[in-house]
Amino acid sequence: MPKGLNSLQILHPRRDSLPEATVRILIIAFLLSSAANAFAALSLISIDWLLLTAPCAMASSLLILARWLKRKPRSWAVVDGSNVMHWKDGEPRIETVREVVEKLTGAGLTPGVVFDANVGYKIKGRYLHHNALADLLNLPEDRVMVAPSGTPADPLVLQVAKDYGAIVVSNDRFRDWAEEFGAVLQPEYSVRGGYRDGALWLSL
Repeated sequence: MPKGLNSLQILHPRRDSLPEATVRILIIAFLLSSAANAFAALSLISIDWLLLTAPCAMASSLLILARWLKRKPRSWAVVDGSNVMHWKDGEPRIETVREVVEKLTGAGLTPGVVFDANVGYKIKGRYLHHNALADLLNLPEDRVMVAPSGTPADPLVLQVAKDYGAIVVSNDRFRDWAEEFGAVLQPEYSVRGGYRDGALWLSL
């Protein structure tokens, strides 16, 4: 199994973290309200204070719970790097892939990239491992994969999309793989792109 991005090892879904400052404020409010409730129950403070602090404690705890429950798994995008790198003037450019990755990230998606084995020869004149490509794309190493020599990247792109419910960023129609990966070749999973007047567009 190739190293780097995979279903395999790609995209370990993690949940968005609750902002630390928000957590601190809510927990402090909850603890202070709870302490006041305890003192009130022991008749150390007035019943009027109890009527004020009890709802505060309840509201704080419910807000903390609601914020945690509202967190959603990341939305993944798998980029067909060997297709995307030709989008600008038909020339293979790693900068094009990096721009697509940045645009996806800016749209709130978490991108991973899969390349054919010959990508390094096309952009640098030599073989490049996934870690070298990850550096060029400013991505973690486990979100970039280079297909083994003799293995097309297409089925790897589609397998990742299938396993993680990821959208596929490519202008390839993947017709040779329609029978096996038909579910992820539906329009809702496909993102096309290119350049108009020098500006990148994606069908997000």
